[in-house]
Amino acid sequence: MQKRFDGGPEMKWWLAGAMVFVVLTLVGSFADPYFISLMTIVLLFTFLGQSWNLMLGIGGQLSIGHALFVGLGAYSVGVLYVKYGISPWIGLFLGMIIAGSVGAALAWLSFRFEVRGIYFALLTIAAAEFARLMFSGWEFVGAMQGLFFPAPTGAIEFSMLRGGARFYYFVALALAALGIIGTGLISRSYLGYVWRAMRDDEPAARALGVRTFRHKILVISVSAAAAAAGGGVLGLVQGSIFPDSIMGMGLSVDVLIGPVVGGLGTTFGPLIGSLAAIPLNHLMSAIGDNLRIPGLNNITYGIVLILVVWFLPDGIWPAIVRLCKAIQAPSRLWLPHLRKAEE
Repeated sequence: MQKRFDGGPEMKWWLAGAMVFVVLTLVGSFADPYFISLMTIVLLFTFLGQSWNLMLGIGGQLSIGHALFVGLGAYSVGVLYVKYGISPWIGLFLGMIIAGSVGAALAWLSFRFEVRGIYFALLTIAAAEFARLMFSGWEFVGAMQGLFFPAPTGAIEFSMLRGGARFYYFVALALAALGIIGTGLISRSYLGYVWRAMRDDEPAARALGVRTFRHKILVISVSAAAAAAGGGVLGLVQGSIFPDSIMGMGLSVDVLIGPVVGGLGTTFGPLIGSLAAIPLNHLMSAIGDNLRIPGLNNITYGIVLILVVWFLPDGIWPAIVRLCKAIQAPSRLWLPHLRKAEE
């Protein structure tokens, strides 16, 4: 069923998505600080989810250690800014280059020796854990003590990507929009068709002349670079970077929750999934603290994933599309008959 949504959304869905972002822009101009902070995280993980969605949902390559690339982007921004006062814009581009290169090297090493499928996923976990342990003992990047960005003054410095909570909300909003548009364009491009052919049947794609080895390296490299960009902004929003939080397994799981819940391989799935999962996680965490039930948010995550896989295996977004089409279907069937009756 998922393949029906692979070609990108119709124009009406693009218009609906544009309206959603217009509303989010207006709401962000006067919303309270808690809503701003929560939605900033939602939008950032929408973008990070799009990077993971690109690798698995379109390219068919499973990564469970995506925090590796997020962390590389965050540390690139953090080290250059905290140690040398260099603009985070430079750090973002450097982080994308480093993460893209690491992703390409990891992919080349894996596929060169026929490490595929779940074994490649295990390799990504191993790489992420290796990087986390290395950064935990590397004094130059702060080791376990982490890196701390200077406290924001409240004034907006666009050249240094510094500002208050509302400023980062709009940065995250722009990133989420960029991620959705980018995924939609790739889905309808030559690369999108090639990557989906490779995902659905790699031997058949190879028989048709697709250089799957190169394309797998390319999709992983692009996905890693995008994740690094999101990681750089995430580090700025949090104000500090620690190896366990920015490169830990927990972050890798948080990145994939949005696409899985919202709809893997779809354009708007990561946004819908993040809007559903992250506020629920915060709500359950607050309830768990009040009721003194530690880990209630993690239990809720597990239950939500089970329910989605059970009842909505394609995710929430494809279900919304099918529901809208089912509602429109009766009018399409009866309208011609009504016109004939009037004539």
